[in-house]
Amino acid sequence: MTARVRVLLVDDQPLVRSGLRTLIGDTGDLEVVGEAGDGAEAVAQAARLVPDVVVMDIRMPGVDGIEATRRIVESGQGPRVLVLTTFDEDDYVYGALRAGAAGFAVKDMPLDDLLAAIRIVAAGDALIAPGVTRRLIADFVGRGGPVAARSPRPVEGITEREREVLTLVGLGRSNQEIAEELFISVATTKSHVARLFTKLAARDRVQLVIMAYELGLVTPTH
Repeated sequence: MTARVRVLLVDDQPLVRSGLRTLIGDTGDLEVVGEAGDGAEAVAQAARLVPDVVVMDIRMPGVDGIEATRRIVESGQGPRVLVLTTFDEDDYVYGALRAGAAGFAVKDMPLDDLLAAIRIVAAGDALIAPGVTRRLIADFVGRGGPVAARSPRPVEGITEREREVLTLVGLGRSNQEIAEELFISVATTKSHVARLFTKLAARDRVQLVIMAYELGLVTPTH
């Protein structure tokens, strides 16, 4: 059997944590290994439990979700952070991007989509819930304002195929979707993405998406 994805739930509202725990408990491939009600407790629990994914609320008393995300990412222990957000929290989301969040889920998204987001982040595949990707990243690259269309710039040190893959990563495509679009295998796609991480010194797919925007490979009108 494939090992289940270990999840740490972080939210200052017990009712929210209870609902998520029940939702995840009904799956066969995810399990809740711990909970935290604030950022400081989240950092401590992440260090103790070393989960695969931390589902992180942003607005919490004391240490908020952004600072907790930064501490967890900088610890180098491996948990990937899925931030829960709403459309009126853009400033918080930009801070979470800088802190190293691996993904974003909208709080009012369908429950099945939230479960899918946890699985996606655990796999290191895609990063942001559908409908959120381009607006958030575009604004982030523009430092809070609209990103003007820019001509694609050459990227030294990568192949034409890797450039194509980078463009599709920038559009929020998963490895499976990239493979289908380029008529290559998923394994080959993963190899291209891994080489992009190395060649571009990118920490994760979030940084690859940002680079795709900054290089003009992807624009807000895509």
